[in-house]
Amino acid sequence: QVQLVQSGGGLVQAGGSLRLSCAASGNIFAIYVMGWYRQAPGKEREVVARIWNTGRTYYTDSVKGRFTISRDNAENTVYLQMNSLKPEDTAVYYCNRVQDKEYWGQGTQVTVSS
Repeated sequence: QVQLVQSGGGLVQAGGSLRLSCAASGNIFAIYVMGWYRQAPGKEREVVARIWNTGRTYYTDSVKGRFTISRDNAENTVYLQMNSLKPEDTAVYYCNRVQDKEYWGQGTQVTVSS
C-alpha cells in the first residue's frame, strides 16, 4: 500500500501563485508515474500534469507555460508549482500515483478569485 499526503492549496487572486505538494510513503516502487488531477464543480476529473520516474513530464494544454511539475526522489514527493493562476483553475486538486496500482491523495481545494 501507498499513502499520499497532500499539502498546499488555498485561496489566491487571479495572476497569483500556489504550490502543491504530495508526499508518498509506504511500499514505494522505483518505477512509477505521479501526477496531479483536478475536478471543478459539475465537471469530470481531469489530468493536469504527470511526471514519470524517468523525468518525462506531461501537461494538459490549458496549463502549459503556467504550471510546473517536479519531484524530489529522496523524499518521494511531487510538487505542482502553479503560476499565473486563472479563475478557471479553481478546483479540487488530487495527487495520483501509479505503480502496482493506482493511489490517490485526499484532495485539496484551490480557489482563484477574479
